[in-house]
Amino acid sequence: MQVQAFLAEYLPIIVFLGLALGIGIVLILAAVVIAVRNPDPEKVSAYECGFNAFDDARMKFDVRFYLVSILFIIFDLEIAFLFPWAVAFQDISMAGFWSMMVFLAVLTVGFAYEWKKGALEWE
Repeated sequence: MQVQAFLAEYLPIIVFLGLALGIGIVLILAAVVIAVRNPDPEKVSAYECGFNAFDDARMKFDVRFYLVSILFIIFDLEIAFLFPWAVAFQDISMAGFWSMMVFLAVLTVGFAYEWKKGALEWE
């Protein structure tokens, strides 16, 4: 009786885990079988960071790559904070409005500083 109650409660979970494991194994094996073994030169060429894809892993990266990525994260977060503020714009008080204006002013000053320092220019 206890075994049947155990199976009645946990059988859907076991079936789900077995199905997920089976699908995962099938997808991994399909990728191994179907994958292209000799990629074309365009695929292995330098992309965003300017370095070749299969160079030494211990080589130094240019600091400008990190600056650009940090700037992207900063302005991406700005937009992430701006959307909820814009959606609730009718319901916020003047304190909410001015706090967002201060936030945008700080980000604008940071952007102007980075622009003046040349962090946005790539050689």
